[in-house]
Amino acid sequence: MKQRTLFSAALLAALALTAGCGSAAGPATPTGDASGKLVVWDWKSGDAKAAGYVAKAKAEFAKQHPGVTVEFVAQPFDQYYTLLGAAIQAKRGPDVMLFNGGGQIRDRVADLVPLDPYVADDRSRLSGWDAFAKDGKVYAEPVTLQGHPVYYNKELYQKAGLNPDAPPRTWDDFVRDCGTISAKTGAKCLALGNKEGAGIQFFLSALGSASLTPQEYTDWIAGKRDWTAPDVKRIFELWKQAGDAGLNTDGPNSTAMFNDAFALFQSAKAANVIGLMSDVGHWKDFAEFLGADKVGVMTGPQVNPAATPSLPYDGGIGYAVAKGTKDPKLAADLVRSLSSTDALKSFYADSGAIAADTSIDVSAGGPAVAKIVSEVKGGKPALHVALSSKTLDLMGRLSQQLLSGSAGVDDVLQQLAASDKG
Repeated sequence: MKQRTLFSAALLAALALTAGCGSAAGPATPTGDASGKLVVWDWKSGDAKAAGYVAKAKAEFAKQHPGVTVEFVAQPFDQYYTLLGAAIQAKRGPDVMLFNGGGQIRDRVADLVPLDPYVADDRSRLSGWDAFAKDGKVYAEPVTLQGHPVYYNKELYQKAGLNPDAPPRTWDDFVRDCGTISAKTGAKCLALGNKEGAGIQFFLSALGSASLTPQEYTDWIAGKRDWTAPDVKRIFELWKQAGDAGLNTDGPNSTAMFNDAFALFQSAKAANVIGLMSDVGHWKDFAEFLGADKVGVMTGPQVNPAATPSLPYDGGIGYAVAKGTKDPKLAADLVRSLSSTDALKSFYADSGAIAADTSIDVSAGGPAVAKIVSEVKGGKPALHVALSSKTLDLMGRLSQQLLSGSAGVDDVLQQLAASDKG
């Protein structure tokens, strides 16, 4: 009964929002219509940093379809998937919608149009397709790449007498250097926000290639995950040990990742943070506070000598087409415009997002972004992106219990294994 009540409230909220959204307000009908209007839902178009990107994409689309109106409806990200699911079920969803790569889109492919027939010409130009694919079909075209480099504050390393251009290569060296930095500057080791349960996702993926053997990594991404394997267990042990040893900033379970944890790093209260490649919590934000020459980037410090640390990344965000749209090809043309090179150049320039089109020149952005882009070629998919949204939600809750001491690693891994199989 409680679930039904919550769904009804979400549905009413979604319908109230769509009531003012042009064709999205039609009574129990898809939003696309023959009069030439497409409605797009996302959480980016209302951001000033995305204004130029949206304008470029709309202009590109208008060259091909001058008579078609495109309406963007920006939704709040913290409610986005609830509102979207309710609107789709009520047949009042948008024609085109934005998704994070991974579980969020894979859980909803029944409501989406496979884009393979429409985007073949873009396959070689863009990277990150796998994050939007399921069972051999692609359901969104990538706009950005998302990954989890470890950023570090070069100035704090230098003040502690460490070489800022030679970051620690192993986990033991990392912990040792953190102790030196803390003793000499008072800064914590890691800025961490896990109020939303997102911190464990970043930690798992950042340390994944530093902990798992290449074969274990390949098996994980392919769905053959052994949650009891020692190398997997070690990541969760380090998560708990980092908390117990005081490496994290204070109160991580009550600190929001977005954007309180990043603010702690920007204010030099922590020497390191596992951040993002996209348009928040990333190299450009940090450079504005610390200075571009003070932002360092490293891969996860090596935990297992048999592992090969690399940059964890996937397709970040991408636009999909609703199965209920009346003209899938028209909607797919809009999706392609939203991933056009000119539009993505604007998105990178204004927001700092690493575009899915990696041919875009980033040389003027400074050493951190140049380092990130150089690591993309040898990067691997992020471990957490391979998991379902259900398992990710559970992992977030259990990670909070690990930090608080109310759960043990073995129990947590058993629950995650059961969820992953279900």
